[in-house]
Amino acid sequence: MNHEDIIAIIPAFNEELTIGSVVLLTSQIATKTFVIDDGSADRTGEIAARAGAEVIRHGENQGKARAVMTGLLRARELDPPVVVLLDADGQNNPAEIPRVVRPVLDGTADLVIGSRFMEGGSEVPGYRRIGQKTLDYAHNLGPGFKTTDSQSGFRALGRAALQHLDFSSEGYNIESDMIHYFSDKGLRIAEVPVTVRYDVPHKHKSHPVSHGWSLISNIMGFIGYRRPLVSFGLLGLIFTTVGTILGFWAFHIYDTTKIFPIAQAMMSMLLIILGLLMISSGLILNSLVLIVKSNR
Repeated sequence: MNHEDIIAIIPAFNEELTIGSVVLLTSQIATKTFVIDDGSADRTGEIAARAGAEVIRHGENQGKARAVMTGLLRARELDPPVVVLLDADGQNNPAEIPRVVRPVLDGTADLVIGSRFMEGGSEVPGYRRIGQKTLDYAHNLGPGFKTTDSQSGFRALGRAALQHLDFSSEGYNIESDMIHYFSDKGLRIAEVPVTVRYDVPHKHKSHPVSHGWSLISNIMGFIGYRRPLVSFGLLGLIFTTVGTILGFWAFHIYDTTKIFPIAQAMMSMLLIILGLLMISSGLILNSLVLIVKSNR
């Protein structure tokens, strides 16, 4: 594989312990490596530059999504056939870059996701595997490409993908948002197996609970917009069913004790009303989505 075929982008925030080795290993394969120093308070940018990367600095921390977009827009100016994204913390193996970019260079994909779970994900800690699979399940409820690793930052983009960077994203939602948007645009998406290391100095920057909640909220918001019957209708059906069961239980209590269970009855009515409202909202929103699609 010709080194001139690949441009690498590494978003980085306070990664002075690992950025040098990541850049050196990446530069053995890529013809040019960009490091986006996202407002680091340490020597990340300086070390990356000494290792041979072109460093683009954000004056303050703007989050991963904006760092990735900064790198992609800069790389697009050079019109490369493929751009590869990888993390700065050393979790990704730069030696696997040829595997990740191959479907793009072969002309079979516009976006390639390096999946940590295609070959079992045995090296991924149990708690992370559960969390990632939960996010993947929520992601796959929506339309478009069904992935085994929606949050992988190790991925490659071809020219067609680089021409569709007109979507907005915040923080760590960039991975899911990219898949949703490219899939909606009809771009070809593929996955290849990659390995991952978790014995790295800093690991994840954000708290796992807040990180996961943010991602799930973003994914469910997308599903609510694109498939309202899934988000509103299904939840409404669950509420209505639970409310009906509570209602029968309340009548059973009254029938056997002659004491009317006010709390259960009120909860039953509340759940049934809320469920019916959600089902109605889902049907109305679904009709609007169909109208919008038909008018495109």
